[in-house]
Amino acid sequence: MLDRALLRLESAASTSPRCQAMHGTLIRPRRQLWAFRAVQLLNQLPRGSVRQRRSRVMCFTHRPDGSSARSKSRLKGSPADKSPPPVDSLASATSSFDADALLAEEHLVAAVQPLIDGLSGWRKRWTVVGMCFVAFVLCNLDRVNMSIAILPMAQQYGWGAATMGLVQSSFFWGYLLTQVAGGVLADKLGGKSVLGLGVLWWSLATAATPAAAACGLPTLLAARALMGVGEGVAMPAMNALLAKWVPTGERGRSLALVYSGMFTGSVLGLAASPHILSSFGWPSVFYSFGSLGVIWYLIWQQQVASSPAEDPRVTPEERAFITSNLPPSSQERAGPIPWGALLSRREVWAIILCHFCHNWGLFILLTWMPAYYSQVLGLNLLQSGLVSVLPWLAMALMANVAGALADGMVARGVGVTTVRKVMQSIGFLGPALFLSQLGSVGSAAGAVACMVGAQGLDAFSQAGLYANHQDIGPRYAGVLLGLSNTAGVLAGVVGSLVTGHLLQAAGGCASGATAAAGAAAAEGAVGAAAVGAGLGAGWGQVWGVAVALYLVGTLIWLTMSTGERIFD
Repeated sequence: MLDRALLRLESAASTSPRCQAMHGTLIRPRRQLWAFRAVQLLNQLPRGSVRQRRSRVMCFTHRPDGSSARSKSRLKGSPADKSPPPVDSLASATSSFDADALLAEEHLVAAVQPLIDGLSGWRKRWTVVGMCFVAFVLCNLDRVNMSIAILPMAQQYGWGAATMGLVQSSFFWGYLLTQVAGGVLADKLGGKSVLGLGVLWWSLATAATPAAAACGLPTLLAARALMGVGEGVAMPAMNALLAKWVPTGERGRSLALVYSGMFTGSVLGLAASPHILSSFGWPSVFYSFGSLGVIWYLIWQQQVASSPAEDPRVTPEERAFITSNLPPSSQERAGPIPWGALLSRREVWAIILCHFCHNWGLFILLTWMPAYYSQVLGLNLLQSGLVSVLPWLAMALMANVAGALADGMVARGVGVTTVRKVMQSIGFLGPALFLSQLGSVGSAAGAVACMVGAQGLDAFSQAGLYANHQDIGPRYAGVLLGLSNTAGVLAGVVGSLVTGHLLQAAGGCASGATAAAGAAAAEGAVGAAAVGAGLGAGWGQVWGVAVALYLVGTLIWLTMSTGERIFD
């Protein structure tokens, strides 16, 4: 159909940013009207691959009275009230056009933007996303190393369970302080500076941990709290940065890749830390992981800017593509934060409340899994450590699958609201289903399969809840994530403490172990406190609370959330 569409263009350029971006390179004005076939533009492109032949043409109508409306040449079946999907070939497959509708509209003056940018070569936004992925790998590398190193540290310094719990909890003294503050700073100053300094800060604090431990417990607690200050800004700053760099049609995949860096970092940290520790001693774990962050920071400073407008290395074509596929306000620095407006919207509270419900179940799974495997299923420590890695791998894989599915749905014209609700419903109902089956599973293999299934489907939240901050308010994406992640961290801490009390009430968990587990909760530490045997009833209550919150979260999300932009 594309080769039959004869497009008539007026010499007066379209007011659409999309069309203006390409006007100078694609159109040679004549006196009145001229015509060309869109297929001729495709024929000018390299013929090396089918992917290079893909294109989508966006047309806008401009009437004599100066008003404008999108033409009927839009994708078939795409509602008129939806925002136009991205035109990048990486975000959409070849589209077909209704040529008759295109040519029949009265007063139609079309401006055509065939996709040229993105057909070949490396895109700068990929570099930004990739560097954020590595930052999140480092984030969890530096978290899980303490869960491994704390055992020989406790032996060396004579710590008991209460002191071990105190050391691990000190991370969150700083982490909670900078969630919202990090978002505010990122929205005002730019995500590059805040995320870069955050990684450098927590990396230096990680490298200083052995020296701080040698100076005494108060110094070590201060170093861990300072590390939490640095890591607390990571998620809000990343969210603010990608809100300016990633078009809507690529948002699901990009965020899924970045968040999968946390799962990848946990896998790498759990696999590498024991070998480094046994070969060079426990201080080497902190030195090696901390030095990686310093190297990352030096590369980050050279390669990344806070927005395409501030990056001189971005090609004009890519800059035009990004800015035309995002709201104009997304490229602006935030002014005074409208706290009243933010906190008065039910869509914002949907994100905050659902983040709480999501993290309650997530951190119970990640924190108490090793204890459940070892003490309830009877696995030895080696087996327990091995199977504890499997859910992290499942999350890293399924997060990217979910992102690709979400972006594919957007590219096919499905509304963003529908996509976010579908993805997050899977992220809630999937874990609820698998956790509800644990009580009837009689084998270790079956229990591990339920855990892997629960956390694998939980990863769909990366294309639902975690992408929604940028949907509803790209200019305040950092602040919004800071607000919701504060609730998420509190859920991790409170949830693990409640879990410990439930298990203790069932008769199998010492109070000191409960405190250590609660402190390790949001840390994601897999070396959680030991849980006694005979806890069938207690664990049934634990899973029941998590399932109930997953169901409550589903109800809130389906009734209160949206994928539409509600803040300029």
